[in-house]
Amino acid sequence: MAIKPLHLAVALLLLSTAHHLRAALPENPAPPPPVISSDSILIALLDSHYTQLSELLEKALLLQTLENAIANGTIIVFAPTNKALERDLDPEFNRFLLEPGNIKSLQTLLLHHILPAKLSRGGWPTDPTRSTPTRRRALSHDYLEFTYGGNGEPYVGAAKVVQFNSIVRHDGIIHGVEKVIVPKSVERDFNNNNGRNPRSVAAAVEPEGAPEINPRTNKLSKRNAISAPGGGANTIYKATAAPEHSPSPAPGGPHHHLDGEKQVNNFIQTLTFYGGYNEMAEILVNLTNLAAELGNLINEGYAFTVLAPSDEAMAKLTTDQLSDSGAPERIVYYHIVPEYQTEESMYNAVRRFKTVSYDTLRLPHKIVAKDADGSVRFGTGADSGYLFDPDIYTDGRISVQGIDGVLFPPEESDHHQNAKRGIAV
Repeated sequence: MAIKPLHLAVALLLLSTAHHLRAALPENPAPPPPVISSDSILIALLDSHYTQLSELLEKALLLQTLENAIANGTIIVFAPTNKALERDLDPEFNRFLLEPGNIKSLQTLLLHHILPAKLSRGGWPTDPTRSTPTRRRALSHDYLEFTYGGNGEPYVGAAKVVQFNSIVRHDGIIHGVEKVIVPKSVERDFNNNNGRNPRSVAAAVEPEGAPEINPRTNKLSKRNAISAPGGGANTIYKATAAPEHSPSPAPGGPHHHLDGEKQVNNFIQTLTFYGGYNEMAEILVNLTNLAAELGNLINEGYAFTVLAPSDEAMAKLTTDQLSDSGAPERIVYYHIVPEYQTEESMYNAVRRFKTVSYDTLRLPHKIVAKDADGSVRFGTGADSGYLFDPDIYTDGRISVQGIDGVLFPPEESDHHQNAKRGIAV
C-alpha cells in the first residue's frame, strides 16, 4: 500500500525529532550527587565554632567541591580561628578577597587550607629531627609545608596548630590554626590587582609564631611530640564500634555526674505534658525497655535525638504493624538518631546540602532528610514526616523533635504500601 505524502512527512518529522533528542541526551549521564552523612566532616564544620570559615566556603561556592573530595576519600581541614579571619587579616586584602571578580582567588585561598588526606594525631607528616619541612599538595594545587616549632608545636606553613584534632569524623579531621595560610598564587593576584610591593601581602597575617631557626646550626629547632585536647560528648554509634576505636568513658571520668535515668524521665514527661505525643511516651515506658537502655547510654556520655511521631501519625499504624514480635522496638529504634541534633542544625544541613542521611539505632538503616519549603522532611514517599514541633526537649544530651509521620526503612515502606493496595507480598 502506498504511503500518503502526509503520513510520510509525519514519519520523517518523528524520526528527525527522535534523532535530535538522542543527540541532546548525554551518552553517560552524570551519577546523582552523593548523599551527605550527618556524621560528615562538612556538617561538623558548618555547625562548629569556625563560623567565619564555613560562611566563606559557602560564599565561595565550594561546598560541592568538598562533597566531591570526601566522596573520593578523606580530607583534613586547617581551620583559621574567627579572630584570624575577622581581625587579623589586612583590611585591604580582605576587601580584595570578597570582591565578586576575585572569587577564584578566594577559592584558592580556602582550598589551600584543605588536604585530600587524613592526618591523625600520630600522623603529622614530618619528623621532628628533619632539617627541611615536609610538603603536601593541598586542594588548591599549591604545596603546604609541615614543621614543628621550638616548643614542639605543629605548624602548617607559618600558622601554628592551636586546636589539634579539634573535630574528628569518619571522613575527615579539622585542626584549628591561629592564622590564615596565604598561597603564593593568591599573593601574586593581590599584588597585581593593587600594584603593591610583592612583599606587602605579608601584612595580611600576623608574623608571630613562625617556626624557629637555631642560629648556631642554621636549621629548624628540635621539635617535640604533639598534644591533643579532649572533650565533647560521645555519640551512641561509638558505643557499638570496635573498642580500640571508641572506648567508653572510664568510671569516675568526665561524665560521672550525668543522671541518665532522670534525663530520660524528664524528656518522656515533657512529651506527655507537651500534648499530642502520648503514644510515643507509652511505647517508651510500657512496651519496651528502651528508657532504661537510653538512660545507661546517657550515663556513659552518649547523646541522641528522638524523632517523635505525633499521636495522629501513630494512629495510622495498622494492627499488623504493631502486633509483630519486636515491632514497637523496631519502630522506636528507627526514630532515634545516635547524635545530638537540634531543629536549627538539621535545617542548616539540609538547606546547604539538600539531602542528608542520619544513622539510626536500628542498624544498618538510615533516615534521609531533605529541605522541604523551609522545613525538614524525613523519609520518602507516603511513609515520611515533616519536622513540625521543633525542639520539644533539648538538654545538651537528649533532643526531641516532633514529626507528623511514622518512618520506616525504604524496603518496609514499600511492603506497607503494597499491603494497603492489596498486593501480595
